[in-house]
Amino acid sequence: MTKPISFFVHHQGRGHANRTMAMAEHFSKDRHVSVMTAAPEQFAKADPRIEVIALPNMIGESVPTPRLFAENTPSVMHCVPLGLPSMRGTMRTILDHLDDRDVGLFVVDVSSEIGMLGRIASTPTVQIRMHGDRSDVGHIGSYEASVGMIAPFDERLEQDDYPEYLRRKTFYTGGLSTTRDAVLSRQAARAKLGLAEDQKVILVLTGGGGSGTPLAPLTIAARAVPDALWLVAGPVHREGHETDFANLRELGWVDNVTDHIAAADIVVASAGDNTVHEIARAGSTFVVMPEWRYFSEQHRKADALVGLGAAVTAPAWPGDYGGWQKLLNDAAALDPSVLRSLHDPEAARKAANWLEALCDELWQDAAATSMPRLKVV
Repeated sequence: MTKPISFFVHHQGRGHANRTMAMAEHFSKDRHVSVMTAAPEQFAKADPRIEVIALPNMIGESVPTPRLFAENTPSVMHCVPLGLPSMRGTMRTILDHLDDRDVGLFVVDVSSEIGMLGRIASTPTVQIRMHGDRSDVGHIGSYEASVGMIAPFDERLEQDDYPEYLRRKTFYTGGLSTTRDAVLSRQAARAKLGLAEDQKVILVLTGGGGSGTPLAPLTIAARAVPDALWLVAGPVHREGHETDFANLRELGWVDNVTDHIAAADIVVASAGDNTVHEIARAGSTFVVMPEWRYFSEQHRKADALVGLGAAVTAPAWPGDYGGWQKLLNDAAALDPSVLRSLHDPEAARKAANWLEALCDELWQDAAATSMPRLKVV
């Protein structure tokens, strides 16, 4: 029996969608795969075999009355406002889809509440793991309710405080990067981008999950290391008082981010999952500057990277010349092979194989076996 596998994909940033598509393309041809998301446009170029179900986007919807708004959030949940029709619609759509497709495995990337919903709906559920301080009852409850978890990173990046009993049900894929562009040599990448071969190049990179790299600290960086060309890829956050410098260039979104990473002497970037593994894939020298995320996700990941000697960091964006100079000197002393070893080019395939094997194991002989009937009270 080949049961369908369905994903719930969070719409914040691009990493969740890219990771899902990377895994799903490795499923066997007879496996029905579906995705439920509030950002269906992120799957416009997905494998046509993937069924995409649009969910309501609840961002910005107002609670209808002050009395409903005053109700406390229960400790076992994180975001459950009362009185929202779109939330009812989301849950109804998910439940109807799990039922209509007779889903064999529900993969949640990410939401503790949706993970619990899967268990309540009697559907085997897998949670995608993320770093962070997630020892609260809501997270632990959703982990315990799952039949397994996927950590899309190397086991060496696991947090010391993650319980052993939960590690035993976690599959570590190795570093999962969703980028496929070839990694050129530094010389070839610079030639392609029109950068001087002997120029010191520092790339500052941010993803789509936050408000952008703060530009003001980079103006200090440009003055602290004036012989370097500072390239800023991705969105930036301006405060309005920044001064422009000739050696500081804003590139905006770039399609060939791999070429820019390969061309750089040092990459300064956030600790988003795909960002980290793109940089690891190129074997770059990495300064990790974690962005604010719920449950200190990026800070805990940055701690793990620094602990392994795969990156260096600072408590905050340096605001003085000496701070930038020290940070870059520390980065230059790193062994790039440590970071490179955290990327596994087969991670997406391994994750897909594990999910299919788990689904098949859970439902093996389902039609032929007479299981004990549980009395529901």
